[in-house]
Amino acid sequence: AEGGVVGWVDAPGSGEGGKEEESAERAEARALIAEMVPAEAQAALAGRKPGDVVLAPSPRGWHLLKIEDVMTRLGATACVPGKRLPGSGLERTPLAALLAGGEQRALTYALDTMGCQMNVADSERMEGQLQDLGFVPAADPAKTDVFVVNTCSIRDHAEQKVYAAIGKQAQRKHRGESVAIVVAGCVAQQEGERLLRRVPELDLVMGPQYANRLGDLLEDVVNGNQVVATDPTLIMEDVSKPRRGSATCAWVNVIYGCNEHCTYCVVPGTRGVEQSRPKESIRREIEELAAAGYREITLLGQNIDAYGRDMAPKQSFADLLHYVAAVPGIARVRYVTSHPRYMSERVVDAVAALPGVMECFYVPPQSGSDKVLKLMRRGYTVEKYLKIVDRIKEKCPDAAISGDIIVGFPGETEEDFQGTLDLMERVKFDNLNSFAYSPRPFTPAADWGDQVPEDVKADRLQRLQRLATQHAMERSERYLGRIEEVLVEERNVKNIQQVKGRTRTNRPVFFDGDITELQGKHVSVRITETRPWSLTGELAGTPY
Repeated sequence: AEGGVVGWVDAPGSGEGGKEEESAERAEARALIAEMVPAEAQAALAGRKPGDVVLAPSPRGWHLLKIEDVMTRLGATACVPGKRLPGSGLERTPLAALLAGGEQRALTYALDTMGCQMNVADSERMEGQLQDLGFVPAADPAKTDVFVVNTCSIRDHAEQKVYAAIGKQAQRKHRGESVAIVVAGCVAQQEGERLLRRVPELDLVMGPQYANRLGDLLEDVVNGNQVVATDPTLIMEDVSKPRRGSATCAWVNVIYGCNEHCTYCVVPGTRGVEQSRPKESIRREIEELAAAGYREITLLGQNIDAYGRDMAPKQSFADLLHYVAAVPGIARVRYVTSHPRYMSERVVDAVAALPGVMECFYVPPQSGSDKVLKLMRRGYTVEKYLKIVDRIKEKCPDAAISGDIIVGFPGETEEDFQGTLDLMERVKFDNLNSFAYSPRPFTPAADWGDQVPEDVKADRLQRLQRLATQHAMERSERYLGRIEEVLVEERNVKNIQQVKGRTRTNRPVFFDGDITELQGKHVSVRITETRPWSLTGELAGTPY
């Protein structure tokens, strides 16, 4: 086929042609594509994902085809007319009633985000769609027309916050107010239709794989229906632009989902299987961010080292770093989160070789006990983890290493916990997120009989956090008196005379300055004061 021609083809067996009357333009385009790529070659595309490259035969010869995107027909798991509200017996007031009633004001939205960086990125995408639909941010969330809570289910405490957040909005419905309540994210995916039974005031329950389809799903909600969208689906490239939370730094998804099944984790069940984005789409998004004035991007993935292994032909995260590290206008590239089982030496070497990639590694060990790591089904040993750390320290001597650790996992003994403290002494993390184990629904470890008592978990967590703070302070002290390159991001909200930025190694730095002059610029800052998690300094050069 002719090289470089792009067009949509229907998936074999989809029966799209008979769904609706076809426009003349679409029929002409379909005929053109069929002439270049006969049906025999199109059949080879079935079941493929964006970014896949396929060599397919047809009577015309051989065709080298690349899938740019996959458009899936949106089918909600459930879509039913909204019922009367329990207790009060009030009829729901759909948003369509406001629109039909000649409301002169723009409809408003409020968005509450919980959890990880992936959720923050998803919320930016959902907010972009709401604004494309004409919604504006609500001055008062208690009076908003659409309330979206993007949820986290990684721990029980986070899940309980969801019900507290939607409770006040549910009360508004019982007072006869018109508000659409949307629960998105991991709790929505985990609970699905059960969430509607528990909170019947909800209008839309949608998993994270539908974050860029919020506008489509709201069409049914606006008309008074209750919708559940949790079925697996391929994630399409965004048509609308995310509404970014920063003017300097931006998140860029590179891989969705996770194929690992750690025995404590809900992520594979809530975020689905891995789906890597085409590298060209990733770079195109980064180029658009650079054109809009962004200076730093963070590549996001639940298991970022798995990037490309689901593609045909397979690709690697190290190769992706080389492909996106030198986009003009982007001064800094970061990424999260690495998995010790898959992190390769080539990734460490890429960080060392590429000036635009920051010397900052987020590699969660989760435990310092081989026995516990095996129970967690992590797929590596303490020795393997320490080899990664040694490689980082050899290639990037001043790099920051951060991670996560869980204490009180089922079966963890005091000896196992001491192994974790020993690992911390070996590594000396710049930043360590630590958690007491929390049993999560639908995970194997939640049903095990050797659960650690809560008081033992609390004691171990306290001891671990004391050591983590000590190490963080030691790591901060190395900056004292040094001149560090800092990218200025925002005003210090606690001291408006100061601005806040970060070093290449991700340490927050505060210093006196005018945010209107310095935002988005690099400055040389002499460090004058250190704390475990941040630094204070003074200008030592001209911004650039």
